Amino acid sequence: MNIQKINKLLFFAMLLMIQFSLAQTTGKIAGTVFDATNDEPMVGANVLVDGTSMGASVSLDGSFFIINVPPGTYTIIIEMIGYNTYKLENLRVSVNRTAFVEAVLSPAVIEGETIVVQAEKIATKKDQTSSMRTVSSEQMEALPVESVGGVIAMQAGVVNGHFRGGRSNEVSYMVDGLQVDESFSGEGKTVDLEKESIEDLEVITGTFNAEYGRAMSGVVNAVTKTGADKYEGSVTVYSGTYLTSNTDKFIGLGDVDVLRNKDYTASLSGPILQGKLNFFTNVRYQDRKNHLNAIKRFNVTDFNDYSQAVPFLWHREHSGSGDYEAMNNSLNLSFLGKLTYKLSDGIKTSFLYTRNDDEWNDYNHAFKYNPDGVPTAYRETNMYSLQWSHMLSTAAFYEVNLSMVDNFGGYYLYEDPTDSRYIHDGYLRSTEDVGFYTGGQIKTHNKRYSKDYNAKVDFTWQVNKNHSIKSGLLYIQHEIDNQEASIRNSFFGSEEEGQIIVDNEFVFNTLEEAEAFVLFNPGIPGKIDYLNFNPFLPANESVYADIYTADPYEFAAYLQDKMEVEELVINFGLRLDYFNPNTVYPSDRRNPDNNPQLSPTEYIKADEKVQVSPRLGLAYQLGDKAVLRFSYGHFFQMPPMYALFQNNSFFLSPNDYETTMGNAQLKAQKTIQYEIGLWQELFTGFGLEVALYYRDIYDLLSTKVITTYNQVEYGLYTNKDYGNTKGLEVKLDYNYQGIAAYLNYTLMFTRGNADNPTQNFSRAGNNIDPVNRLIVMSWDQRHTLNATLGYYKPAWGATLTGYYDSGAPYTWSPIALNPLVDINLPPNNDYRPSRFSVDLNSFYKWQLNDGVTLQLNLSVFNLLDELNEVAVYGSTGRANTIIPDEADREAHRQDFNDYFDQFRNPSQYSAPRYVKLGLGVIF
Repeated sequence: MNIQKINKLLFFAMLLMIQFSLAQTTGKIAGTVFDATNDEPMVGANVLVDGTSMGASVSLDGSFFIINVPPGTYTIIIEMIGYNTYKLENLRVSVNRTAFVEAVLSPAVIEGETIVVQAEKIATKKDQTSSMRTVSSEQMEALPVESVGGVIAMQAGVVNGHFRGGRSNEVSYMVDGLQVDESFSGEGKTVDLEKESIEDLEVITGTFNAEYGRAMSGVVNAVTKTGADKYEGSVTVYSGTYLTSNTDKFIGLGDVDVLRNKDYTASLSGPILQGKLNFFTNVRYQDRKNHLNAIKRFNVTDFNDYSQAVPFLWHREHSGSGDYEAMNNSLNLSFLGKLTYKLSDGIKTSFLYTRNDDEWNDYNHAFKYNPDGVPTAYRETNMYSLQWSHMLSTAAFYEVNLSMVDNFGGYYLYEDPTDSRYIHDGYLRSTEDVGFYTGGQIKTHNKRYSKDYNAKVDFTWQVNKNHSIKSGLLYIQHEIDNQEASIRNSFFGSEEEGQIIVDNEFVFNTLEEAEAFVLFNPGIPGKIDYLNFNPFLPANESVYADIYTADPYEFAAYLQDKMEVEELVINFGLRLDYFNPNTVYPSDRRNPDNNPQLSPTEYIKADEKVQVSPRLGLAYQLGDKAVLRFSYGHFFQMPPMYALFQNNSFFLSPNDYETTMGNAQLKAQKTIQYEIGLWQELFTGFGLEVALYYRDIYDLLSTKVITTYNQVEYGLYTNKDYGNTKGLEVKLDYNYQGIAAYLNYTLMFTRGNADNPTQNFSRAGNNIDPVNRLIVMSWDQRHTLNATLGYYKPAWGATLTGYYDSGAPYTWSPIALNPLVDINLPPNNDYRPSRFSVDLNSFYKWQLNDGVTLQLNLSVFNLLDELNEVAVYGSTGRANTIIPDEADREAHRQDFNDYFDQFRNPSQYSAPRYVKLGLGVIF
């Protein structure tokens, strides 16, 4: 980071301390207190948040407010001399929301009498101006899900990872108000938290206020737990296995392995200095083999040649054990530690550290019999966050947040690219004859290091009971070190490259000579190996590598006023976003690598990008049981970093459509969204929420074709794609006397001119006509529904969740004999089969003594063992089913399986019935 950037950061921080910001980890309690007999304001009445030091006094007009309230469920106590004490229980405070209290006090007939009431749903819905759902820690614990991602996927508006029909990388993820997005690919987040670490999970699928940026479709904000004033903890051990009747699809699951998946979780919190310093920790370790197996028939150095029509001429080697091996296995470690220090009633500071350490394998059906040839994916993320919160008065506070997210991602067989276990490319034989790789390795060797430094100061000012002003600044410095390559052989292109050695003794210059020697010497072992292989990573100016560093930075500012006037709540805000790619681009795209034989090219500093986005939301209370809302906004998001910096050396392959180049001149993608919604409490404990929305999405990332002066065609990322989406969301929730029920339904229509940024570029490279009209997107699933029913007692409880998806589109492709084969059919022209599944979560508790509880957990995922198709073949629209081509069947040559084995891909189905049993101690 240079001096100029440091000066900018210091300037922004000073400015922040003076006037700006917004808190994203607390909420507010507000309300009125009147005399029950004459409707006069109860001036001076004390309003207390039970069990805390928070409180307020009722003002002259009968109103009060308490700001900077951590999310949670509270009891409110209102006291006035000569009046009964008013006690409101189960008031839920959520992030960035106001919980309303309307209290009336009656003169005391019996001294010390307390009137106890329960908080109504309208108390937390009155200020909701857009579609959002806050899921509490208690709700997450009851749901039959294994991760926070499962909770997010259940929300209305979320369909197969897409929020309201947008691309999957249009969502921003936050931890305690700090963004933890995976900025390079734009997909997902760098930090994963466990359910046990989260106090509140805020999921916004609709329009969102000005404090949120760098997202077009949705925002997910996880607020972490804070240490309690007494010691609390839990240790749970889980074991999981698959009990399925579909063992013909999922090989290797016939025998029950009760320890196939292991899951260990522990939490501990409490005081270090009573009333001052508290801690919270959570750790989870998972060792999962999961449900997709391979058969290790071959080792990577086995050489097989089935290319001849006569089996006598085949060369066969299979030195593998023949055992089943897990092929979508994973090891995951997650840790969170948080220290909170209370300097005084108005000053609090906290330090947060999280770590994710993961490695996993993805199933690759082509390597079903050679699993050792598939690389492993790695992730290591460390997040450090320091927060300072200061209440300046009962009406104003500010927060200072500093954080650093250090992320590593890798994909390789061996970390050292010169490892002697890498082998010659000749073992990786074509699958055309066999359908599978019978040896060889995938030699992709990718490493990526990224660091995000965040500085943010937040200020909230409750001007009066009608206006809450929020404003803020944010600065992010990115550091990216990308190392993508394929391991190459230093003998490539030489005469020695193809030399063969048989049985480590007989050397031949060609494969044909070696195979003939083995054929006519049947008494020898006949092991064929390649003699000359020396692995190395190629230089950046090569089609086999993309190596570069980048350090873009960005800045955001926003100002928002929340106006609360009786039945009306208005959120109005403006947001400014600034992005500087901090790199150069070629002045002549037809000569990007500055070929000296052509017109000279200069490298110009890329432009800064600035966007201003207005946001408006209104909520109007209709009587005591309903709220009508409307919202509108402009939302901007820069494309993912790879699209700006890919091929940063501007190297061009001599072959058409082989190069795709980043573009530092890309501008922000833009969404304009409208939403109208209604919430209604139909009867006690039962709420209905309906939302209608429409979105226009402009300047989406795309790829255009550039032709060089040498007539080479390559791809350049640009902003030219468009999409729109509209839909209906319905939410039902019921919670009363131990019974909980939830329903989320999404009706969605999405259209656009491309599923992904390179779709039309790839079509052009394959001589397919471009898409010249709006088509349905591959995630255009018409109906998405889930329903949850739970029943809970102090000692036991159970929750059932059912899921229904009507099926997402796929591209139907007619076989060669079909007369439609010559017609240019659009992509995504048909729909996959629908899917249905049921999950169960249950628990039983034994009270061992006053402070220790033993808990037994039983979870069953896909309870009915449904065989749901998640991927299909284009010729049939079904999983594992194709229309066989007789010529292909006759050309299939091997001696260890049948022709259809290559199409029986188990990853085309969702996981079978999975039973997970846990035993834990809570103290």
